[in-house]
Amino acid sequence: MTNRHSTDAATQYLTVPGGTIAFDERGSGPLLLLVPGMGDLRSAYRFLAPALAAAGYRVVTTDLRGHGDSSVGFDSYGDAATASDITALLRQLDAPAVVVGNSMGAGAAVIAAAETPELVAGLVLVGPFVREPASANPLLKFVMRILMARPWAAAVWKGYLPKLYAGAKPRDFAEYRDAVIAALHRPGYARAFSETTRTDHLTAGESLASITAPTLVVMGTNDPDFPDPQAEADWISAALGGTTVMIDDAGHYPQSQQPEQTAAAILEFLSASGLGASGVGDPGRDASGLNPKGHRA
Repeated sequence: MTNRHSTDAATQYLTVPGGTIAFDERGSGPLLLLVPGMGDLRSAYRFLAPALAAAGYRVVTTDLRGHGDSSVGFDSYGDAATASDITALLRQLDAPAVVVGNSMGAGAAVIAAAETPELVAGLVLVGPFVREPASANPLLKFVMRILMARPWAAAVWKGYLPKLYAGAKPRDFAEYRDAVIAALHRPGYARAFSETTRTDHLTAGESLASITAPTLVVMGTNDPDFPDPQAEADWISAALGGTTVMIDDAGHYPQSQQPEQTAAAILEFLSASGLGASGVGDPGRDASGLNPKGHRA
């Protein structure tokens, strides 16, 4: 099943132990690798990727194992497994990258940056899970495992997604949600999703102290996954010596809920960190046509 929401770029495949990882590529310049969170498709970046490519970057978006156009049947899923796929893909692409990770993808990006710092030039962590939530406990984990069990995982996820998109929804939200759920209904994909939901973020949390790459934390002001999104974003930024940008009227997916604000924040960060594309002037305007609207904490 081709992920028609992804981009106009052709789907490519990387073979890793246990299966294949789908990705696509557009643009030229410094490499940006965009990694979605669990239960999502790489087309979560369908608005952001073209803007970054237009600003002078080589932009690669990837599906998680067991999601989208990647295969199923892996022995493991979650943060650490995704980190290994990030590392393998960067070696295949033969260039260090700024890794943009959303949700669980952010935790995987942190692990990859700690384990292979030569491959990760910078981090953009969007709605990031990079440590175990304070609310995590065995009972809640058990309830989550039941809710995300294979027989009803797709139905539960379909009902829950609108809550994660608190604030403005993408103009194509209904169509995109249908694509996400259709992907889960394929043989083996609901099982892979269920197994992915069982990940923890312990390794990501333990990796924070090893990170030396410049880091931007992007958080939606309405992100329902955190009791206080601003406080969580600031904690992560402080732990990594990074910068926080809060995106107004966005929940867990600012890259598709407020793509102009998110792109402007990323481009400004890249320029300020010395990771900007050559020949690009004002990071919010010249190449992308976007105006900086992110609110810096």
